[in-house]
Amino acid sequence: MADAEPMLVPAPGGEKRACPALEEEVDHSTKRPRVQKEEKNGGPSHKLPQDEGEEPEGEETEPLDEDGEGEGLGSGEAFAEMMKHGLTELDVGILKFVSEHQGFSGILKERYSDFVVHEINKEGKTVRLDDLSVPEEAEEAPVEQPESQVFTEEQKQQLEQLQLFKNKEGNVSIEVADDTKEKRTLVHKAVKTLYPGLETKTEEREGKKFIVAYHAAGQKALAAPRKHSWPKSRGAFCHFVLYKENRDTMEAINVLSKFLRMRPNVFSYMGTKDKRAITVQEIAVLKITAERLSHLNKCLNNFKLGNFCYKKHPLKLGELQGNHFTVVIRNITGTEEQVQQAMSSLRETGFINYYGMQRFGTTAVPTHQVGKAILQDNWKEVIDLILKPRPGAEKGYLVKCREEWAQSQDPEAALKKLPVKRCVEGQLLRGLSMYGKKNIITAFAMIPRNNRLMYIHSYQSFMWNTMVSRRIEAFGLKAVEGDLVLRGGTAFVLSAAEAETHSIQDVVMPLPGFDVIYPTHHVGKGYREMLSADNLDIDNMRHRVRDYSLAGAYRRILIKPSDVSWSVTLAIPSVSINTTTFSLG
Repeated sequence: MADAEPMLVPAPGGEKRACPALEEEVDHSTKRPRVQKEEKNGGPSHKLPQDEGEEPEGEETEPLDEDGEGEGLGSGEAFAEMMKHGLTELDVGILKFVSEHQGFSGILKERYSDFVVHEINKEGKTVRLDDLSVPEEAEEAPVEQPESQVFTEEQKQQLEQLQLFKNKEGNVSIEVADDTKEKRTLVHKAVKTLYPGLETKTEEREGKKFIVAYHAAGQKALAAPRKHSWPKSRGAFCHFVLYKENRDTMEAINVLSKFLRMRPNVFSYMGTKDKRAITVQEIAVLKITAERLSHLNKCLNNFKLGNFCYKKHPLKLGELQGNHFTVVIRNITGTEEQVQQAMSSLRETGFINYYGMQRFGTTAVPTHQVGKAILQDNWKEVIDLILKPRPGAEKGYLVKCREEWAQSQDPEAALKKLPVKRCVEGQLLRGLSMYGKKNIITAFAMIPRNNRLMYIHSYQSFMWNTMVSRRIEAFGLKAVEGDLVLRGGTAFVLSAAEAETHSIQDVVMPLPGFDVIYPTHHVGKGYREMLSADNLDIDNMRHRVRDYSLAGAYRRILIKPSDVSWSVTLAIPSVSINTTTFSLG
């Protein structure tokens, strides 16, 4: 997810673009209706987005509308109506600017193609989609077919019947007359090669050795023999580049898993990317061939997959070095001098590393409120916040589902209002239908783990934003006694003398948890006060449900991007910005 962007104005929806076969230069010159809102403090506030490595299973996936907005959200007016009831920066603790110049205002993400993100992988290479071909693989040496030397006709028949679950014994025992390791290995390989789905083990009976063939995974082994035929010389994970338009990363993963008939947890990635954007990132998937993935390019809109290769390892959240952004801010107000001042400040000073608006949701019910209820163990409140009716534009079937829940509190009746069950509301209702309203924790676990953790991470992010604003209000942009810095991944408190040798770019603030320390100045004490006000104990951040225990983490207050460049188009007042941000905490 990208960090805080100055989300000044709702953007008209319904923009359509065809995914290019390969990446192409995005044309930002097309005129759009002028929508404008003055920013009281001016300036783009230098809260430039920075995608971080952050973490949100089911059988059905919500269908994708061609216009990219979904039922009820296909027009700019509907999108604006939804956002009118949503959050502002002030609601999520984004209060401060990095500089005091007058600044300028404009429209960010008027078109989703105004915001382009390329991931920078752990080797420092910018990830791009430039090859749609399937890699050629060296053919494996053919496996010997030793059945004529190893198995009798009777044994072959028994093994075939066992493979098809027609053998009532449940296993087949093959005596190894010439008892050598090589002979036993030959029999083991012959069974597994010629009869996929069967496993083998060696047993000793009355001084004789037997190879026993059996079904390791019951009917499932026969239903999915591909698991037994993955070449040993090939890495278990297929890595590929995902190009997507106007979709967030989890939505993309859900769509891919639906078409591949796999669970979403077989995919891994280094960071989640914005929805209202064009983004390019690396994805890894367990034991799915590049050929199968490549076929998806023929049937998916708004996605392209390519640059396939096989590796032995998945991807991990946060492994990326950073992201490269190409951003257009449209309909700017302010003089050329004000624009130059603001952009020079961005290049030379950087931006406050706030968590962005997308972390907190786009509806009238912020995700951090759900996270707070989870941490409070207030499960009735959790259910109410997710399922209750809310103001603002939503997909029609969600509105009907919420109304049914409010009237009847019947999960099955509300679930019938949903044509798709993959959304969070559908998964929660299905859990309530299966386990009952007295087993809410179990029902809530029907929501994919990453989605559930998103709520409590949102609460941590809200806390972090708020405390960073307080810290800048109190001490400005300099290191002071009591601040925290990282040394080799461990946080240390600065003394007055040490503060003189550090800059604000070294200072980190903690996300609350049981495995972090806090600043020792008065702002640090604010963590305890804020958590206490929410009926949470800073000294006990472990939850009775292990998944919801917060370890905490550290995050730098200020980020200075590299390679910052910009241009101003006066005919259509807009600023085009190119910059790279690195994940420094």
